[in-house]
Amino acid sequence: MTKDMNRHYSFTGLMRFTLPTIAMMIFTSLYTVVDGIFISNFVSKTALAAVNLIWPALMIFATIGLMVGTGGSALVAKTRGEGDDARANRYFSMLVEVAAVLGIILAVVACIAMEPLSAFLGATGQLFVDTATYGFYCALALPFFILQFAFQSFFITAGKPQLGLAVIVAAGVTNVALDALFICGFGWGVAGGAIATALGQVVGGGIPLIYFFRKNSSFLRLSFTAPQLKPIAKSCLNGLSEMVSNIAMNVVAVLYNFQLLAYIGEDGVAAYSVILYTAMVFSAIFMGYSIGAAPLMSYQYGAHNHREMHSILWKSLGFVSVAGVIMFLAAQWLAGPLSYLFVSYDPELLDLTVGAYKLYAFAFLVMGIPIYGSSFFTALNNGVVSAIIAFVRTLIFEVGAVLLLPLVLGINGIWLSVSVAELAAAIMAIIFMVALRNRYGYSKKAALAEETKAALRR
Repeated sequence: MTKDMNRHYSFTGLMRFTLPTIAMMIFTSLYTVVDGIFISNFVSKTALAAVNLIWPALMIFATIGLMVGTGGSALVAKTRGEGDDARANRYFSMLVEVAAVLGIILAVVACIAMEPLSAFLGATGQLFVDTATYGFYCALALPFFILQFAFQSFFITAGKPQLGLAVIVAAGVTNVALDALFICGFGWGVAGGAIATALGQVVGGGIPLIYFFRKNSSFLRLSFTAPQLKPIAKSCLNGLSEMVSNIAMNVVAVLYNFQLLAYIGEDGVAAYSVILYTAMVFSAIFMGYSIGAAPLMSYQYGAHNHREMHSILWKSLGFVSVAGVIMFLAAQWLAGPLSYLFVSYDPELLDLTVGAYKLYAFAFLVMGIPIYGSSFFTALNNGVVSAIIAFVRTLIFEVGAVLLLPLVLGINGIWLSVSVAELAAAIMAIIFMVALRNRYGYSKKAALAEETKAALRR
């Protein structure tokens, strides 16, 4: 059923609205986790390290879709809040066209550059072969991977978060089933894992294309639309923060791998792979909630409903704070079992991974605040502030921490660097929220003024 954004949301209602997106992001992470379990247990820990080396580079290419989706959905939702559905639909169509064209171009570039890129990342010997192989096959599906990212946001704006979840489930089941077939059944090794991942992305990006091109029950429908520079540029600028955040996050992952190769070697990269796979599930809750709640904030901003903006903001901050504490406690308890799923065959690597995971988990306590803060300002169509939060959080705080803390704390400094960076980013996000509260009207004062006007009208 199409969601009606023009109403008050209780905390329970807000959770019901965002739950499909949270589930979608969690499931996306889970099928990536299963991919890693197959590769680690049925290929080798070298193959697991290879996937971790090249995956950040693939994500940097694919994050174009996140930029178009988050920035574009904010513009589409705001335009719809202003009462112009026809214009909102035109914006949607041209943005999907932009994502598709950029995806094709980047796929060609990635395929050509894969071997030099694998060497640049430090891969040698069998690690180089596995890295280049996995990267090449995944690069072939980049157009669909980019569209999958974009449609995850547009499904929410279209009032169809459940359908977005169903698409991701279909993509995940495809990936997992083909992992079992290609890796265990056919013995294709790391190439089989890459092909399974690529075909899962074809499903994730292809089904939404078919759905939105056909007559459907949402207010969005794809049609060939002449590009307009201004809305495309505004959407890209608005979604730049999410793109910068993901690029920077993956640059940090590359730096982690460099540091781990220097301090520990291939086992360090394998341990970090396990942490990233499982940590994605926890951070997916924050990402899913933030992406799911953003169209509501955009709509209310377009409708000048300051009382509802204030309500959504404080409910959201409460959710990410409580969820952070729960995730930290869960990570401490599950560090052993989760690590065992991946590297039970190597006791030394298992011990290294469990200890590292418990240190890394401190980041979950505050991670949700900067993630939500960046998404919050994207929803308000302020791509500049959103990009500043994302850029400083990752490219300054995290890069600085991962380079400097190991000099003081040794190996433990690598695992704790994300926690230090997330704390600094959370403080920065809160400062921006407080400083801009009157400009956008989500302050308590604006909400009370609106309540007074409503009471007088009654």
